[in-house]
Amino acid sequence: MAQIQFIQAGVDIPIFNASSRSLKTRLLRMATGGKLSADQSGHVVVTALQDLNFTLSDGDRVGLVGHNGAGKSTLLRVLSGVYHPVHGRVVLQGHVASLIDISLGIDHEATGRENIFLRGALLGLSKKEVAAKLDEIIDFSELGDFIDMPVRTYSSGMHLRLAFSVSTVIRPEILLMDEWLSVGDESFKHKAEARLAELVQATKILVIASHSKDLIMKTCNRVLWLEHGRIKMDGTPDAVYHALQQ
Repeated sequence: MAQIQFIQAGVDIPIFNASSRSLKTRLLRMATGGKLSADQSGHVVVTALQDLNFTLSDGDRVGLVGHNGAGKSTLLRVLSGVYHPVHGRVVLQGHVASLIDISLGIDHEATGRENIFLRGALLGLSKKEVAAKLDEIIDFSELGDFIDMPVRTYSSGMHLRLAFSVSTVIRPEILLMDEWLSVGDESFKHKAEARLAELVQATKILVIASHSKDLIMKTCNRVLWLEHGRIKMDGTPDAVYHALQQ
């Protein structure tokens, strides 16, 4: 069983080298939509998330919606362990994997084969687990002999195929996404879409941030509408998008 619990959870992000009276701060307020304050040291602090209370369980396919700076990406980063709540707490039960930046950890001087192990390690796979999936990853990437060439020799499409092939070999209980992954090569696109759909289907909890109404309506059974770091509404896609149009 997988579960996510946010209990009065909040995240503050300090902004260094910014005076509370500066133009930089005023621009920041406009850009983030977050609440600005100052800590005891006088540093500007953005309250990116505040008083979040919700529980996600097996079968939840959750879309995060809201304006730019509403807190969607910050929430995903909390779930992936990049940020930790400074108020309240977050309880995660289940293996979490993120497809937010599938190229994270790719070394351009290393070969494609070496990068499979590097990226696999970042995804939480042991060397033995990566080795067991190595042939599958190489076959899916369609890189052929290029797998033993440095990644700096790859085209952008080859780079994406390598990153996608490694990143989607996992089968996590909780999957995090920031928009739907799109791999550019037309010849690769259809099987990439099928693999991604299979991965989403297999995961117990999906959390995806997106500005696409069609994607959320098609993929999700629940939506969290974030505004200024708070949950404005938690409901079905139909109910939330109806409220958004009011």
